[in-house]
Amino acid sequence: SCVSHTEVTPLYTAECGECKFCKSGKTNLCQAVRATQGKGLMPDGTTRFSYNGEPVYHYMGTSTFSEYTVCAEISLAKVTPQAPRDKVCLLGCGVTTGIGAVHNTAKVKAGDTVAVFGLGGIGLAVIQGAVQAKAGRILAVDTNPEKFTLAGEMGATDFINPNDYDKPIQDVIVELTDGGVDFSFECIG
Repeated sequence: SCVSHTEVTPLYTAECGECKFCKSGKTNLCQAVRATQGKGLMPDGTTRFSYNGEPVYHYMGTSTFSEYTVCAEISLAKVTPQAPRDKVCLLGCGVTTGIGAVHNTAKVKAGDTVAVFGLGGIGLAVIQGAVQAKAGRILAVDTNPEKFTLAGEMGATDFINPNDYDKPIQDVIVELTDGGVDFSFECIG
């Protein structure tokens, strides 16, 4: 009820700005949603959806697999109406997950070698993060070679289809990199 007549994008990682986690500056594991989000409920412990009188639970705090959704206000970010919706929609989870894994979790540094398994939205965001971190080599691994072109445009340097090899893919990567990668990201889903 607090958000109307404005462009927003749903955020998987909500921030109330008031709890100890939001105020810490170290994480956004917001206490306002953590207790209920994994149960498919709104922060007040209810679900807003039903079908034939039975509750339909929310998914990951945003229920974005539906045509219409209800989100907690703290799970939304206002966006300018001029922003392209087909790009803004990626910011709520995929881009932040991929780039965040590179910068905040792995802390990839210049010259590092990384392998990215899975070249969907999150995998491509990992590639972007690795480029930002100035990784020396970025190995893009996927069984669908049609994904290699876009991965290359995003900054991947090597392309590996496990179906092209008769040995375990980790052995292939060890050989290609003279010993292995510094960081490996699993983005297969």
